[in-house]
Amino acid sequence: MTGRYDFVPVAGTTVSDGAGGLREVRYLRRRPLPDLRDVRAAATHRVTAGDRLDLISHRYLGDATAWWRIADANGALDPEALTGPDAEGELIVIPLPGV
Repeated sequence: MTGRYDFVPVAGTTVSDGAGGLREVRYLRRRPLPDLRDVRAAATHRVTAGDRLDLISHRYLGDATAWWRIADANGALDPEALTGPDAEGELIVIPLPGV
């Protein structure tokens, strides 16, 4: 698996340093989300009370830090919305690892 920012280009801009000078600030460009029509599901998971996305990711993908793949596969900009109290009983898509 790769990190979610591995292929995001770095950009830079020049800003005031507050003391009359200038400094360059480097940042990552926006990370594009996958088209949900292209997501291939390995499984689905019904959310229950106490679920956490990192634990779900570890269970299905074998990597707790890959929680962002599940968030992306479900179009979630707020990952906690997938497992919060309002999500109980909902199905979430578990993508194929590395896809």
